[in-house]
Amino acid sequence: MALQFKVTDTKIVLLQLLICLTMFYAAYYITGSIFFGAFRLETYDGLIPFDFKTEPSYPNSKYMVNLVSMELTYFVCGFLFAGVVKEWVWDYAITVTLIHIAVTSTG
Repeated sequence: MALQFKVTDTKIVLLQLLICLTMFYAAYYITGSIFFGAFRLETYDGLIPFDFKTEPSYPNSKYMVNLVSMELTYFVCGFLFAGVVKEWVWDYAITVTLIHIAVTSTG
């Protein structure tokens, strides 16, 4: 009994990756805006996924918004990615995470 793998066209993989990246950042901004309102912060920070200057401490409301938004985004995107790619969800999730880290590090 041999393992069988589907060979997926590169264009399909790149399209699905683009869709997953778009969903990831859309979910990030949606959860971020909801929690900015919930925490009653004065101004909405449009750079929420790329904010590396906020002091990491639990009493800091802006840090908590960033942290909770990130955690909730990864949780929700696991289900969203499964709806798009149907298989190999971990591959797409890890690739999106690595792209996010690379983009954030260059900022």
